[in-house]
Amino acid sequence: MASIRHERRIAADADAVWDVVRRPESIPLWFPGIVSCTVEGNLRVITTAVGLEIPEEILSNDDASRHFAYRITAPRYSFHLGVIDVIEIATNDSLCVYSTTAMPDTLAILIAGGTLGALAEIQRLTEASRVAS
Repeated sequence: MASIRHERRIAADADAVWDVVRRPESIPLWFPGIVSCTVEGNLRVITTAVGLEIPEEILSNDDASRHFAYRITAPRYSFHLGVIDVIEIATNDSLCVYSTTAMPDTLAILIAGGTLGALAEIQRLTEASRVAS
């Protein structure tokens, strides 16, 4: 089992960053390679650019702690846990942390590459929104 964590300092209020992350249906806007998704209750199915559908269970979506956790439920994966935390540092200054734990290890490495791109896109979206305001 492998765990990989990426973090990104973002020049935006934590609430603005959280507003991007907290909406499970918004993942195609900020996670590279995901082109669409459906959400029903705590179940989300993402569709990748190559047409692969991956079912996920949303485990936590906590506005108070700005914590989002989910797991891939497809049987070909032994274990997966994805966690995004948004931490307020100061006004217009936050830290977004994206952690992936998975088995097999190669799954963690594959997803973690995407999480790095996701953090860059979350940063772009929230900082651009701040400038436009």
